[in-house]
Amino acid sequence: MTTMLLSASFAAVVAIVVTISIEHLGGHRGGLIGTLPTTIVPAAIGLFDASSSTASFESALLMTPLGMLFNALFLLCWRLVPAWLPPWPSRARLALCCAIALATWGGLASGGMWAVPQVHLLGLTEWMAALGVFGVGLIIGVLACVRNPPGPSAKVSVGPFTLLSRGALAGAAIGGAVWLAQHTGPHIAGLAAVFPAIFLTTMVSLWWTHGEGVGAGAVGPMMLGGTSVSGYALVAAKLIPMQGPALGSLSAWVIAVTCITVPAWVWMNAQSARE
Repeated sequence: MTTMLLSASFAAVVAIVVTISIEHLGGHRGGLIGTLPTTIVPAAIGLFDASSSTASFESALLMTPLGMLFNALFLLCWRLVPAWLPPWPSRARLALCCAIALATWGGLASGGMWAVPQVHLLGLTEWMAALGVFGVGLIIGVLACVRNPPGPSAKVSVGPFTLLSRGALAGAAIGGAVWLAQHTGPHIAGLAAVFPAIFLTTMVSLWWTHGEGVGAGAVGPMMLGGTSVSGYALVAAKLIPMQGPALGSLSAWVIAVTCITVPAWVWMNAQSARE
């Protein structure tokens, strides 16, 4: 229960910080900052506490790269789908886009749950598969940023009620995901722990408040930045059993941010300077 409440609280704060960052820094920088490994940290600690063995814990965290790849494709829907939507009022278009993006994620997650047990038939270990998926996600993230649409900052500020609503929705979603993670097998647990609650609340709230443009510009950076969550999970799968939950989580977070988020920030700044 403590881990679930901690994860939900983290998610609530992060949802608010992410949307404020995107609103004030613009979609490019704000989107990258908003995808720092955050809610995955208490989720990983919860999985470690709930897992029956180190192998089970590793299996759960090794699902994270696959889940984050699905999340990246979920985000990509928010860039590609609007162009194909009928010319309805903005909020009706938002509802339809949201439904399509969630259906896409659900379909991918269902397919992933079927495919993961078949990995050994290809002669691959879980680690080999996870590292391969991580590499694919990194490539897709970079490609999504190469021709990223403009990510302007918001023209208006939102009130505290709207911000708290965002946080409450994200907190409820992540809290539910952690509860599910603690009461299911490792593969479902791993996917549940990275359900795109923060991405969903961020894109919905930005569209609802500011229209389609601000959120669309954040998609590429969020896809690229989200690979730091996968990086954290891969490192934490080894370090948490070795160093314990506190030190292992801290070490994995520092490594993921240093090796993924910081280089991505430098590269995206260089991209912006050339435009």
